[in-house]
Amino acid sequence: MSSQVNASSQDTTSNQGYVRTPQNENKLSGSIVLFVIHMAIFLGSIYSLSFLSLGNPWPMAVCLVLFALAFWIPQTLLGRSDSAGEH
Repeated sequence: MSSQVNASSQDTTSNQGYVRTPQNENKLSGSIVLFVIHMAIFLGSIYSLSFLSLGNPWPMAVCLVLFALAFWIPQTLLGRSDSAGEH
């Protein structure tokens, strides 16, 4: 499988010409661990709704915060690391 690589995606810290391509960006085990963690956060947000009542608004607040974190962290902080050079 070949991939097109431009000069902006080369690693400048080493002199060996190592190039980061989508094939070697993430390890499968790391991706699975991150998926399980963020799925647990998402399911925790749904579980917090089981404590919701008209007199207690905190379970809804917890649900909104956990739900937002479950999607915000992977999409912003854990996004593709080599996409800065692509336009």
